[in-house]
Amino acid sequence: MSNPSQPLFEINDLHASAEDGTSILNGIDLTINKGEIHALMGPNGSGKSTLASVLLGSPEYLITRGSIHFRGEDITSWSTEMRGKSGIFLAFQYPHEVAGVSVINFLRQALSARKDMKMSVLELRLSIMEWLERLDMDSSFAERYLNEGFSGGEKKRNEILQMAILEPELAILDETDSGLDIDALTIVANGVSKVREENPDLGVLTITHYQRLLDHLDPDFVHVILDGQIVARGGTEIAKELESSGYESFRGVRQ
Repeated sequence: MSNPSQPLFEINDLHASAEDGTSILNGIDLTINKGEIHALMGPNGSGKSTLASVLLGSPEYLITRGSIHFRGEDITSWSTEMRGKSGIFLAFQYPHEVAGVSVINFLRQALSARKDMKMSVLELRLSIMEWLERLDMDSSFAERYLNEGFSGGEKKRNEILQMAILEPELAILDETDSGLDIDALTIVANGVSKVREENPDLGVLTITHYQRLLDHLDPDFVHVILDGQIVARGGTEIAKELESSGYESFRGVRQ
């Protein structure tokens, strides 16, 4: 049983490399407590999405040093499936299409694995319909094949729907704002807020290029990553400094 005073999620001195041996993460330290929203910002090639993949146990990357703890337990060697079942959720930058599998059937299988229990389609449908309404999504969405023919905004809203239904303890949002216009971004950000209203202990790590998502989510902490290292930490003033000065102003600085 985890200690209530323990951090929800801890990354300690994390180093990771690609399959060809190229070092990408070079000592990441990050702690997330229950109910906190953390934003990780960095340019292309800084290690942002690699970190998201490593945190979900992707076999494409090798952890060469450091550790990852979730609710006080070392999960560094856990598989992706084990991490998902334990309560960690990843919203992908580019969600995959799954032909022939409806949204509702996908969620039924995922929830059965997450909760270690069988659910009927009828039971799940009631919950999904409630969330579709709250997320301003058409009820027919549940019967569509997963991400097949979805617009960019629909794919991202589908990720938020999954997060609402699966009720994770930690959500990692990998560039959820990528490719969205301002209206779609607002819908997605509002969806995240609605999920957190139902689950105020949910910890969130959102990975993004831009301040515009942070204007909606109002993170507790902002971290800047460059060359596989976190070089600055602070509040939303960090994001505002990035908007005015760019990432180059943070090079050569490490905190």
